[in-house]
Amino acid sequence: MRKELDHRVPSQRPPRGAEPPGPPAPGPTGHPSEPLWRDRTRYWVDRTVVKGMTAVAGWLALACLAVVAPASALLVWTDSHAPDTLRGKVETVWRTVGQTLRLGGEVGPPLRIGLSVLLALVSLLYVSTLVGLVTTAITDRLTELQRGQSTVVERGHSLVLGWSEQTPTLVAELLAAHAQRRNTAVVVLADRDKLDMERELRPLLAAAGGRRVRLLCRRGRPADPAALARVSPGAAAAIVVLPPDTPEADTQVVKTLLALRAVVGDTRAVRVVAAVRQTRNVPTARLAAGPGAVVLDVDGITARIIVQCLVEPGLSRVLEDLLDFAGAELHVHRVPGLVGRTFAELRAACADACVVGLVRPDGSPLLNPPPRTALGPGDAVVVLAWDDTPPTWTTPPAAPAPPPPCTQPPTARDGRTPPRRVLVLGWNRLGPDVVDGLARNGWEAVRRTTLPDPDPDPSRRLLVLGGPDGHLDPDEFTLVTLLRLRAAEGESGLRSPTVAELTDARHQPLAPAGPHTDLVVGGRLVGLLMAQVSQTVELAAAFDELFSPVGNAVRLRPATDYVPAGTETSFAALVEAAGLHGATALGYRPGDSRIPLLNPPKTAVRCWSHEDVLIVVTTAAALRPDEGQARPDSETSPAR
Repeated sequence: MRKELDHRVPSQRPPRGAEPPGPPAPGPTGHPSEPLWRDRTRYWVDRTVVKGMTAVAGWLALACLAVVAPASALLVWTDSHAPDTLRGKVETVWRTVGQTLRLGGEVGPPLRIGLSVLLALVSLLYVSTLVGLVTTAITDRLTELQRGQSTVVERGHSLVLGWSEQTPTLVAELLAAHAQRRNTAVVVLADRDKLDMERELRPLLAAAGGRRVRLLCRRGRPADPAALARVSPGAAAAIVVLPPDTPEADTQVVKTLLALRAVVGDTRAVRVVAAVRQTRNVPTARLAAGPGAVVLDVDGITARIIVQCLVEPGLSRVLEDLLDFAGAELHVHRVPGLVGRTFAELRAACADACVVGLVRPDGSPLLNPPPRTALGPGDAVVVLAWDDTPPTWTTPPAAPAPPPPCTQPPTARDGRTPPRRVLVLGWNRLGPDVVDGLARNGWEAVRRTTLPDPDPDPSRRLLVLGGPDGHLDPDEFTLVTLLRLRAAEGESGLRSPTVAELTDARHQPLAPAGPHTDLVVGGRLVGLLMAQVSQTVELAAAFDELFSPVGNAVRLRPATDYVPAGTETSFAALVEAAGLHGATALGYRPGDSRIPLLNPPKTAVRCWSHEDVLIVVTTAAALRPDEGQARPDSETSPAR
């Protein structure tokens, strides 16, 4: 006999002799819990409402009658002038109800009352439909305006296409540039919610003084010709194309430039400034932009600025001050009455600005030219001034003040200078360009994966690059590395000049940077540069030369390279002294401050010391043999 497993369902009948289960346990009152009347009423209303608009309208009418009819009856029965008969009172109540609910209020036979009610309903339907149509049209129009779909009718405005981390910086600078003009506007077109853009940019308008300039935001894809046509690109004074914060940023810039040419055409002279993130995409973007457009290389510019800040510690603040519109900035002026004067005469004749160089008729810059270079017909003068007002020129030019003798000329060199090294922490796509730029300046770059030991060598620099390419937040590595460096410096008491790269300007206040650390926010600096070039296109080539680590560039020199320590003289004397040594002075940085002073008053007299730093445009040939030890930024001293 085969044995099988018995998988049976247990019987539902109680065992013999057991009592059947009783009813559910009673509630608190001993009876099953019943729904409250409020729950029943709410449930009944829900079932009624879902039946459709007819049910809702019917219940609304009944609710109104339930309120209006008793109130009307009370008014009639308490009125001393009301009819005495019941029929008269009822007719008066009906008229009151009809006038309140717009039902006509006619009395008489039932047919007459029914027709009056029908006409009233038709009138109500017509009026309500008309009101609904008007309300819908107004709502749609307001929605369209809120979504940023309306057309911009402006002339001479600055147009920003695209949204990235550079947009707030760029818009703030454009608003500052437009603040001195009347009836101007800055227009932003991006594939982003209009209200979100306005919410982020409105504080910038208030800071720039929004009475003279308007800020308009429109939503749309910059690469869409229909969206571009709504912001009047052909009537704009300048158009700036930003790369978005996406992996295909450069592709979007190229498509936007092609769409811009399709809308504007090649016959209209519109100033276009665009930026691409990767150097290899610059030629393609220039082909798409067409002749006359300026295409900036974000990675290339950032790498060159990093190299400059490594060679010249403390330079990042100077470059940022030079690029923004808050203080003194570069301007290009054409003054026919100055033709024939030499650069030395122009430098001495400019009373309230610093002459930096010339711009030839073909647009090529000539910064810090030889003193005997003459201003020819069609040439323009590049000056560092506080605004775009033409500077004051003396006629005839004032005689240069003879500078005090300096026993150590800044052009001296010493072949025994020790090799200079840069320890690189972190790596990204900027690394090869930075290493190549350092090598051209005689610096050796060494990659490190761990924090270096404290070293009193004054010729050593530290470079912290952002996290690897593709990281969601590349600044995390920079912030953590700076924090660890500060801790190590606090323990050892030694410091080394450090340059750290940041991609987001909002992280700049978070960076644990000391007075010897330069923070290079590439996106912010490129945004400032685009704003400058969009207002004066001739400055594109000038800044391209100034940002070069070789040739004429912005450099920091001890003031005692040009005047003996303790000399009490004016800044104008320092300008002439620097000119004798092949440099053009732009300003200075006091020894007791980290804030540079660009284009200071030339007549102001001060006592110059070893700690004062002169900001000049000069070539690398003017380096001193003790360059790494002359400036406080490059000294190795206990961390503060």
